[in-house]
Amino acid sequence: MREQPQTADIEAVRRFNRFYTQRIGVLHEGLLGSEFSLTEGRVLYELAHREKPAASDLGRDLGLDASYLSRILKRFEKLGLLRRSEASDDGRRRLLTLTAQGRKAFAPLDARSRAEVGAMLAPLAAPAQTRLVAAMHAIEATLGSGDTRTTPWTLRAHRPGDIGWIVSRHGALYAEEYQWDMTFEGLVGEIAGRFLREFDPQRERCWIAEREGERVGSVLVVKQSKTIAKLRLLLVEPSARGLGIGQSLVAECISFARGAGYQKLVLWTNDILHAARRLYVDAGFVLVKEDRHRSFGHDLVGQNWGLDLASRPETVATSIRP
Repeated sequence: MREQPQTADIEAVRRFNRFYTQRIGVLHEGLLGSEFSLTEGRVLYELAHREKPAASDLGRDLGLDASYLSRILKRFEKLGLLRRSEASDDGRRRLLTLTAQGRKAFAPLDARSRAEVGAMLAPLAAPAQTRLVAAMHAIEATLGSGDTRTTPWTLRAHRPGDIGWIVSRHGALYAEEYQWDMTFEGLVGEIAGRFLREFDPQRERCWIAEREGERVGSVLVVKQSKTIAKLRLLLVEPSARGLGIGQSLVAECISFARGAGYQKLVLWTNDILHAARRLYVDAGFVLVKEDRHRSFGHDLVGQNWGLDLASRPETVATSIRP
C-alpha cells in the first residue's frame, strides 16, 4: 500500500528543485547564453541525437503538448534548422532531421553545457564527484521507469573507510531485516577491527562490490590457522540483490583461499539467513555443526559450514558483471 508523502518530504524536493534549477542556470532568459529556451534546447538535443524521429515520438518521450512542440518545430524550420521528410513506410508520417545549419546551432550549446558541468564538478574532490554522480543516478533510477538491473558492477579491494562502512551497514541492515540488536553491530566491529589490526595481505583479503560509485556488498577472508581460512561478513545491499554479486563474492573467497594455500574454507552463519545459506550450498560448502544460542536479542540456530578446497574444482571468480 502506497503512503502519502509527508509535507516535509514534499518541501525538501521543492527546495532541491529550486536550488538545482538556479545552480545550472535554467532560470536565465536564454539557455546557455543562446537565443533558445530550455525546452527548445532539449528538443534540439533530441534531434541531434536521434535518427529521423517523428514529432509524435518526440512529444511522447519529452512529455510535451503536441501544439507546443509543433510551434517549436515550426520556429526551427523558419530559422533553417530543421527539415521534414516522408517516412518510406508511411507517407502520412513526417520525419525530422536537423540541417547543417541546425547542427551548427546545436554545437556551441553542447560545448557550453559540457563546459559548465565540468566547471561545476572541477572544485569537488574525486570522492565528492563520485557521491554527486551516484546521487543523481539514484534519483534517475528511483523516479524513472527504465530497467536498472543491467547496470554494471565491479569488485575491488578495500580502501580507507570501507571497513567502517561494513560495520555500519551490517548493524543497520540486520536491525531492519531481522530486528537484531546492537550487540550484533558490536560483534561485527570486533571482527572488522581485528582484520585491520592484524591484516596479512598475503593470507587475507576484503572485497567491496561497487555499482555506479556506491558500495553495495562486501566479504572478508581471514586467517584462522595455517591451513584454514574463514569467510566473514558477507553482505549484499537490498538494492543490488539478484544480480549475482553474492555468488561472485563467495567465488572470490574460494579462489583466493585456494591460491593462498589454505586447505579448507569455513564460515559461521545462522539458519534464518536463507539467501546466504543458498549461496554457500551452491558453492559446495557442507554443513558441519549446528548449535542453539541466544544472541543479538533472539533465540537462534548457529551453523558451521566448511569447504574442502582440495576436493572441489576451482571456482572461476568474475569481478565484473552486467
